[in-house]
Amino acid sequence: MAEPVAVRADGEEREPAGFAFEDRPRMLEGVRAYGLIMAMWVRSTMAYRASFAMTLFGDFAVTAFDFVTILLMFTHVDALGGYSLPEIALLYGLSATAFGVCDLLLGSMDRVGGRVRDGTLDTLLVRPVPVLAQVAADRFALRRLGRITQGLLVLGYALVTLDIAWTPLKMLMLPMTVIGGAAIFGAIFVAGAAFQFVAQDASEVQNSFTYGGTTLLQYPPTVFAKDLVRGVTFVVPLAFASWLPALYVLGREYPVDLPRWVAFLSPLVAAGACGLAGLAWRAGLRSYRSTGS
Repeated sequence: MAEPVAVRADGEEREPAGFAFEDRPRMLEGVRAYGLIMAMWVRSTMAYRASFAMTLFGDFAVTAFDFVTILLMFTHVDALGGYSLPEIALLYGLSATAFGVCDLLLGSMDRVGGRVRDGTLDTLLVRPVPVLAQVAADRFALRRLGRITQGLLVLGYALVTLDIAWTPLKMLMLPMTVIGGAAIFGAIFVAGAAFQFVAQDASEVQNSFTYGGTTLLQYPPTVFAKDLVRGVTFVVPLAFASWLPALYVLGREYPVDLPRWVAFLSPLVAAGACGLAGLAWRAGLRSYRSTGS
């Protein structure tokens, strides 16, 4: 028996209501689906506002301890790796803010391995919207705004206390660093999630590059071995999320011999990383075998 087809008032056929997403480009489908799922979780969160306020403050306080640790170091030293406290605060603020934005938008990607193990990924595959959007928006945690707020406060402190000879390019560099850094961290989140299709218990490996990466960038590159600095510059491009742009603003030389204009490549590096992460995600999703197969 043929499936009934809905007809518009002008007599032309249209798709059934359940497949309304198919008329839109794939990317727009994902953005719209992400927005709808996110809004659902936000409404759920705001139903218990006192609980939300406490978890928001808790997230702010926990992340603030990272900077408190740096403050304690500076009670015993005047400089760390040749950098003053306000200079490290700039590194910290850019890294924490960029990662906070990414963690807010994509922080649920580390649950892919669990979904593969218990078979709940199958329920996402049968819906007519991109799986990536569903996974990213799942359990959207508005409390993660606490991490962003804390990073912005430290960044504000750095900008107030530092004596920087501002130019239009340096002013442009700050928002570009936050946006590019968030995209780079996002690419690592997605690539790590794709890896979990193969190694289902690899969420901690993913976290070592995301949460561990932002902790690494909160300290000056001069305190690390040059091989590590090269690795996070040319292999996993975390340096473009904070170090390179921040050192351009501060007027400092990068430990690895690179021209100063490389600091402006953050958006291009972010775009390339996102493209590679997208390919990895597609490959991982294609390799997935349902629990019923």
